[in-house]
Amino acid sequence: MTTRDTEPRGRSEDTEPTLTVDELAARAGVTVRTVRFYGTKGLLPPPAIGPRRVGHYGREHLARLALIEELQHQGMTLAAIERYLGQLPPGLTAHDLALHRAVVASWAPDTVERLTRDELGRRAGRPLSDEEVERLAAMDVVTRVGDAYRVDAGLLRLGVELLDVSLSHETVLAARTALLEHSRAAARDLSRLLRDAVAERDARDVKSLSAHMHPLVVQALLTTFQRSLREELRAWLDGEGEERSGGADEGSGRSDR
Repeated sequence: MTTRDTEPRGRSEDTEPTLTVDELAARAGVTVRTVRFYGTKGLLPPPAIGPRRVGHYGREHLARLALIEELQHQGMTLAAIERYLGQLPPGLTAHDLALHRAVVASWAPDTVERLTRDELGRRAGRPLSDEEVERLAAMDVVTRVGDAYRVDAGLLRLGVELLDVSLSHETVLAARTALLEHSRAAARDLSRLLRDAVAERDARDVKSLSAHMHPLVVQALLTTFQRSLREELRAWLDGEGEERSGGADEGSGRSDR
């Protein structure tokens, strides 16, 4: 069972999604036993208890499971993951946790895996239709190779989440192109600045500094982009509201005459 199968019962457009432990495990691609184990270890916050003492989970739980998965991919032990999560400030939203996961993912080199169709569905956390696989291929997340698929592991979860976004395929691809162009331009400028700053240093020091700076630069980029996007959306929505208000005033003025 997937979240998509139960979404009409668990959420509406203006409320947060609520998942049972079975739905959460299926969406995250883990077992129910794993979810309960993480809960007992304090890696997951407790669910909200609803009628009939049924626990309900939300976006923050999904995002935290994705972060734990990324930390495991980095080779961290369970004890190290506990320490890492214990240092995070309380009350982080799903967006905050996704930001942390993106920074953690930036530590690792690009990884491309070869998966069967069944393995692709398991890694995606839900069954994928032929149409959805084709959309992932158009986003360069997966590539068909005979009876298997070459998968960009770093983009798979993002690609699967984009499948549920109510935007046209063309809009998603255009947004991806814009992000790639601007991120590459920013990367070139930052790389030039760093090269100039360390030009006289020993090669070993440069490599150590680069490894230390990489996650910091990525986090800075993600944070500034997130804030800039929020400001742009706020300005757009405020402008839309003013236009509607102005139109209403004009209409009422005409009716008075």
